[in-house]
Amino acid sequence: MAATVAVENLNPKVLKCEYAVRGEIVIHAQRLQQQLQTQPGSLPFDEILYCNIGNPQSLGQQPVTFFREVLALCDHPYLLQRDEIKSLFSADSISRAKQILASIPGKATGAYSHSQGIKGLRDTIAAGITSRDGFPANADDIFLTDGASPGYELYISCIILLFPCQVHLMMQLLIRNEKDGILVPIPQYPLYSASIALHGGALVPYYLNESTGWGLEISDVKKQLEDARSKGIDVRALVVINPGNPTGQVLAEENQYDIVKFCKNEGLVLLADEVYQENIYVDNKKFHSFKKIVRSLGYGEEDLPLVSYQSVSKGYYGECGKRGGYMEITGFSAPVREQIYKIASVNLCSNISGQILASLVMNPPKAGDESFASYKAEKDGIIASLTRRAKSLEDAFNKLDGITCNEAEGAMYLFPQLSLPQKAIQAAKAANKAPDAFYALRLLESTGIVVVPGSGFGQVPGTWHFRCTILPQEEKIPAIISRFKVFHEAFMAEYHD
Repeated sequence: MAATVAVENLNPKVLKCEYAVRGEIVIHAQRLQQQLQTQPGSLPFDEILYCNIGNPQSLGQQPVTFFREVLALCDHPYLLQRDEIKSLFSADSISRAKQILASIPGKATGAYSHSQGIKGLRDTIAAGITSRDGFPANADDIFLTDGASPGYELYISCIILLFPCQVHLMMQLLIRNEKDGILVPIPQYPLYSASIALHGGALVPYYLNESTGWGLEISDVKKQLEDARSKGIDVRALVVINPGNPTGQVLAEENQYDIVKFCKNEGLVLLADEVYQENIYVDNKKFHSFKKIVRSLGYGEEDLPLVSYQSVSKGYYGECGKRGGYMEITGFSAPVREQIYKIASVNLCSNISGQILASLVMNPPKAGDESFASYKAEKDGIIASLTRRAKSLEDAFNKLDGITCNEAEGAMYLFPQLSLPQKAIQAAKAANKAPDAFYALRLLESTGIVVVPGSGFGQVPGTWHFRCTILPQEEKIPAIISRFKVFHEAFMAEYHD
């Protein structure tokens, strides 16, 4: 009797979906890590260095004290009744916890909330957006979620899949069939290609210009849009990732104005992935939200549908495991918003700890608060260290023959280009692997360094890259650079044409 569930009878959309950030190379790295634990000294390195994913605290970054104090008090409010509380927690964390608990029905973080999230927390986030942009925000436009890529259960072909919520919610809304397309930057964060594949839509690529620091060229986007339309694809939205993942660029403000005008003229929904907005490492660039750009142009609610994503997983806080975030939805009609709310309601609500963190990120301690000095020192220290790490890795890559690397202006990644010898490309073909995947696998097996091949993010055909995070502890960066240099020089010599 045939198996009830087998690969052959799974939903083909699931089989088409790929997510390279935790793909083949990472799985192999986990096997090697287990080998190191059970057979110390059996490999040519003593630890696995995970440079594959933006997961700061797994690599030693400490959580922000104020945020964790407030979370602790909210999760265990009995502490607020203890006499010794004032000697253990700052006065502003105590008052903030009391304020937050007062907004939660039943004062219990273990309870379900409103499907959009706790109203008081959405009010706080809206106030934070208003302060950031200089234009008003409305709590009713805020949907608190389990991060930009959290999980909710959706049944597909009798399989329960963990589904990213913010991005998938909009893909569910926009994609009706294989003729509905979404413009996505290449290189891209593979959540987008995976989501589009799972929902049966068409990914319409537009290529970022590596020669101009991964610039977004409106002329290329328009060319790709027109080409897709000529094939009968109804292109419904444009994804913009700013700061860029995996490319690390920060869009110029003038470029953002052009993007908004383009979306308005072409009738596209603008999906703005802004989860790295706190990660800026250069003095000549600043983050500007697309909401701010839209309002600065004088566009009103009816002019442009815009969805803005934010997450507590990134920034200087790096609270990936808390699964918190929000999306702000503007420019949609009331009937459409009802449908968005209906989809959100299927998940009941996001986790309360993540909701609280999202509100804290948008309303951190201010000057005059007891925690302000320590909070500012922690934040500035993290950003300064990330800046140094980014520069060290960037410089190291650019000193190696066969590698070129653009400046890391923001986010948490570098995306160097590899100029591989033809013999290496032939060896990769013989091994049935993409050349950059072949290189990344050899790097792992030689050094324990885990990077993600550029082929997992998309790239201009005939070019090869890898994504490397800047997140390992600063004291480990010199060792990473040294190991990488030795490997790369030996690899290039082995396959020298």
